[in-house]
Amino acid sequence: MKPVIKVDGSVGTLQLVGPFDFNLHREFRQASQTLLDDPAVQEIQVDFDQVPFLDSSALGMLLLLKERATALKKSMTLIHCRDTVLQVLEIACFNKMFTIK
Repeated sequence: MKPVIKVDGSVGTLQLVGPFDFNLHREFRQASQTLLDDPAVQEIQVDFDQVPFLDSSALGMLLLLKERATALKKSMTLIHCRDTVLQVLEIACFNKMFTIK
C-alpha cells in the first residue's frame, strides 16, 4: 500500500502501512520526495504504527532518506515502532543514527 503523507505545520509524516520491504521502494521514494520538496516541512517523521516488519532494503531506504533530509537541513524521526521493527532497527544500530520515539 502507498505511504500516506500528512503535513502539520513544519512536521511531515510518512505513515507506512503493511510490510516495509523492497516492494514499497518506488512509493516510499515518491512520498518522501514530496516531503523533502516541501519548504515548510522541517521535520520528517516515519510512522511505523502499522508496519509488522521490515527488511534490509527498508533499512537502505531509511538511510537514503536521512542522508537527503540532512542535506536539506531537515530532521528525521522514526515513530510508533512495534517491538519487531524496533528489534531490527536496534540490531542494525539505527538507534544510534536516528531519533526513535
